Amino acid sequence: MEKELDEKKQGTSLVLEQKAENTKKLFIESYGCAMNFSDSEIVASILTEQGYNTTQNLEEADLVLVNTCSIRDKAEQTVRKRLEKYNAIKRSINPGMKVGVLGCMAERLKDQFLEQEKIVDMVVGPDAYKDLPNLLKEVDEGRDAINVILSKEETYGDIAPVRLNSNGVNAFVSITRGCDNMCTFCVVPFTRGRERSREPQSILEEIKDLWDRGFKEICLLGQNVDSYLWYGGGLKKDFVKATEMQKATAVDFAQLLEQCAIAFPKMRFRFSTSNPQDMHEEVLHVIAKYDNVCNYIHLPVQSGSTRILKEMNRQHTREEYMELVDKIKRIIPGCSISQDMISGFPTETEEDHQDTLSLMEYVEYDFGYMFAYSERPGTLAARKMEDDVPEEVKKRRLQDIVDLQQVLSEKRTKRFLGQTVEILIEKESKKSDKHWSGRNSENVVTVFPKEHYKPGDFVLVKVSDCTTATLIGEAVGYSEMQIV
Repeated sequence: MEKELDEKKQGTSLVLEQKAENTKKLFIESYGCAMNFSDSEIVASILTEQGYNTTQNLEEADLVLVNTCSIRDKAEQTVRKRLEKYNAIKRSINPGMKVGVLGCMAERLKDQFLEQEKIVDMVVGPDAYKDLPNLLKEVDEGRDAINVILSKEETYGDIAPVRLNSNGVNAFVSITRGCDNMCTFCVVPFTRGRERSREPQSILEEIKDLWDRGFKEICLLGQNVDSYLWYGGGLKKDFVKATEMQKATAVDFAQLLEQCAIAFPKMRFRFSTSNPQDMHEEVLHVIAKYDNVCNYIHLPVQSGSTRILKEMNRQHTREEYMELVDKIKRIIPGCSISQDMISGFPTETEEDHQDTLSLMEYVEYDFGYMFAYSERPGTLAARKMEDDVPEEVKKRRLQDIVDLQQVLSEKRTKRFLGQTVEILIEKESKKSDKHWSGRNSENVVTVFPKEHYKPGDFVLVKVSDCTTATLIGEAVGYSEMQIV
């Protein structure tokens, strides 16, 4: 499983519109991938109906929740420090405060948190958020509360997430939960369960609601969106047991993406994350066919060595990955491709590392998420493989990967110089309150003078300059996507 970790968002505390009748205060913050932030919106929606308003003042909170990630050791250590902070405030300022852990780390460390360390009152796994009202009653009555049961059916398709800290322009819509891939380095199949897909109509209804509220871009979200398969409910692995009618009327990801593009022609669509072995050519043709589906694919590979890919149980070879990249470039010329890469996986040699660097040069990634290997308890790699690559070697190889990506990113960004690109304005530029910031279809950040434009506008920008990862230009008018 791959995670897109936006370091700028880590630890964000969430705020939504206050309801006058709600009297209790909720402080909720999130760590990890986009799926965790999306899940926090579901939790906030449930607790709003239980009388909670969000607060950013930790000291006044009646309930403090942290949505956690187990993908890297650094994320777990950060969450532990936050739990220490919560409990210090609980002891000295607010003894009535209740503390709960949500998400992947909750499922993995349930006994440790509740019974051994006694640092939380409540542990709630990723499939148990609807049980929050019952768990809160348990806590109010003085008992520890826990539900980390993984579901075969739960997709939260019937809950309209509250959009937290939203810019009103972009939103995530979850379409799958869980993962079947069992990569040896990853905890997700154990913390989020097996793969299941959400009913298409509920997805389209959620997008319609977002469109009515003025949102302009949707990212279809899942641990592995390309393996989306709706045949009436249930686990993907049980599709083989489906009836002939269910199989005949099943909806796969290419069909879902096309339904979205057709139903909302003025809404822009992205998706994440893709696993190479599950990305079928039909999806590429949908991207090429519809202008409102972005020319961008996040295509994690983790290593350029076929031997290491086999050790990781990635279910594809270096050559198969390269063939897929060739297909992407042929069907969608100019498509941006980004990567996830791990340096120093067990048994990785210098030859394996060179294979990774040469693969990066072959693909010419636009950008990437790059990490040194971090052994995660409970994974097959932790149980069966010795973490035998020295830390200094991991760091040196990681730096090689980062340095090469910098060169590739600069080259790929420069291809837009002199071109006119379509930008969806998302927010004010971080560096200047006189400039807007948005992304083009290829996911490259672009800044330009504000003039009379506003967030949510689709604008044509003539690119005159760039940094390694940002385009700089001036608006020359609205694009065809703009509703007049």
